[in-house]
Amino acid sequence: MTSAQDERAALVDTFRAKGPDAPTLCEGWTTRDLLAHLVVRERRLDTGPGILIKQFAPHTEKVRSAAAAKDWDVLLDELAGGPPVYSPFKLVDRWANLGEMFVHHEDVLRGGADPDGPWVPRQLSEQLSSDLRTPARSIGKMAMKNVPATVTLRTDSGEDLVTVGHGDPVTITGTPGELTLFAFGRAPVDLEFSGDDAAVAAVKASKRGF
Repeated sequence: MTSAQDERAALVDTFRAKGPDAPTLCEGWTTRDLLAHLVVRERRLDTGPGILIKQFAPHTEKVRSAAAAKDWDVLLDELAGGPPVYSPFKLVDRWANLGEMFVHHEDVLRGGADPDGPWVPRQLSEQLSSDLRTPARSIGKMAMKNVPATVTLRTDSGEDLVTVGHGDPVTITGTPGELTLFAFGRAPVDLEFSGDDAAVAAVKASKRGF
């Protein structure tokens, strides 16, 4: 199995344990809402533009809301089954879905946590942690390009994954998983920040993700 498939299975297990009404890090969404998003994303290709383009968002939300009304166990089975054969995600699952499954798994695990508080991450396998360097690098480059500092994402093993932004230098150090979450705009995260205090504060407060 790929890391994306492993993380999908782990996410489904966590959904089952938490139930449909648990909080998530996705503002305004319960676990049911988030599960519906994941299912619709892979099974309703007409909703794709609405995830990134504001003008199409109402249609995407209408479809997602309708999916959220389905039976909880049916939705879980659809997510567990992976992308259907007609979905482009079927061919690129191991690359396109790794970051998606990991980040949304953490959205469920960290739901309700204090965004400014400490967090002890779960222990990831060496393979998953290594594979997450790719989304940390790609999402960091895209989602952090406008941060108000020159930010370097550095793994806890000393590897610089990406440098992005403009301004005073700030280095963010941690595991690839925590760096991925930060690039996606999630909090709380377990990371170390070094640089000018004002620049670090500005980076933490900046809009990231999509």
